[in-house]
Amino acid sequence: MTQSIIATRQLIKAFDMGGEPLTILKGVDLDIPTGQFVSIMGPSGSGKSTLLYLLGGLDRPSRGEIRVAGDAISTLNSDMLAAFRSRTIGFVFQAFHLIPTLTAQENVGLPGIFLGQRRSQRDQRALQLLNALGMGDRADHRPSQLSGGQQQRVAIARALFNQPPILMCDEPTGALDSKTGQTVMRLLRALCDKQKKTIIVVTHDPNIAHYADRMVVLKDGQVVDDYMTSERKEPRYVVA
Repeated sequence: MTQSIIATRQLIKAFDMGGEPLTILKGVDLDIPTGQFVSIMGPSGSGKSTLLYLLGGLDRPSRGEIRVAGDAISTLNSDMLAAFRSRTIGFVFQAFHLIPTLTAQENVGLPGIFLGQRRSQRDQRALQLLNALGMGDRADHRPSQLSGGQQQRVAIARALFNQPPILMCDEPTGALDSKTGQTVMRLLRALCDKQKKTIIVVTHDPNIAHYADRMVVLKDGQVVDDYMTSERKEPRYVVA
């Protein structure tokens, strides 16, 4: 596990449903090396998003071990988990989660507030990221003045603010048309190639998944397929 930036062993997640346990993940073993672009696919209810939230420290496993960037995150308390997420992971979601009353630049700079950065420092970093993502001319626009694809770029810039080594994306193109979705995926691909970010994308769309180096397919809470896209283009299991 020490050679992987992300690794799990016998990861189990169950929920109490009126006294009856509902097991979502059933002993998932996973190793992800630094700089790999991984797509997690599977039908609805297979445990894709649950796995992502566990890897990102947004939820805790019922049993099993998770190590991310050297931290055994399943053993961290709430404050330690918050610090871990801040320095290690940028999150991108289907819903952009932008604050409607703030400009694009202010939304991107939000993580700097929690780091105690001065306004000028936050603004400089946010504008740098927006320029890098082709959104510098929209820095003073509020979310309602931006298209869906532009809002997702702002959300990605915000996720990159603290320079995390890992980006975790839950259906990042789910609210976008296919052309805009491809633009967002090309951006994520470039972040992996040029900045060596480790990127994990949960998606139900096999066309989007093909931007990844590796496909991990879940079914009924278990990994049923795991392969490099350079060696094989299609999963052996129906995933949609």
